[in-house]
Amino acid sequence: MKTRITFAALALAAAMPLLVSGVFAADGAAPAKVPSGPHPITQEIPADPMAKEITDDHKRARNYADQPPLIPHAIRDYQIDLNINKCMTCHDRKNTEGSQAPMISVTHFQDRDGQTLGTVSPRRYFCTQCHVPQTDAQPITGNRFRDIDSILAGGKEGAK
Repeated sequence: MKTRITFAALALAAAMPLLVSGVFAADGAAPAKVPSGPHPITQEIPADPMAKEITDDHKRARNYADQPPLIPHAIRDYQIDLNINKCMTCHDRKNTEGSQAPMISVTHFQDRDGQTLGTVSPRRYFCTQCHVPQTDAQPITGNRFRDIDSILAGGKEGAK
């Protein structure tokens, strides 16, 4: 206990010159100039319009190996929580015949140790962690991604 008090006193004594000089500098310093006119924090700038979802139900080509498939339909108001997963009403193994939706991958039935489960693994249950819907949004930054086919061909025809 005595050591802690001694250490605190030494730390306060070491910081005292900095604290005192800051007080004197604040008293003698000229007030900071505030620019006139609207400030960025007070300006009301309208948000960009929301990108439109692409809901044509066409499968998109994947850009790289193991890329999760993109969602080709609207998922607004889909409930995905601990109690229900709306995606499973069509994509679960027992529902694909009636819905004609592709069944979720067999990898979604494996736990982290590779053991096959009878139902969807809890770590694969929240679909939108990996799968995203398509929109017509334009990229914010440039992209020089080239798929493997264009790299192996040595050309730039596959550049996006």
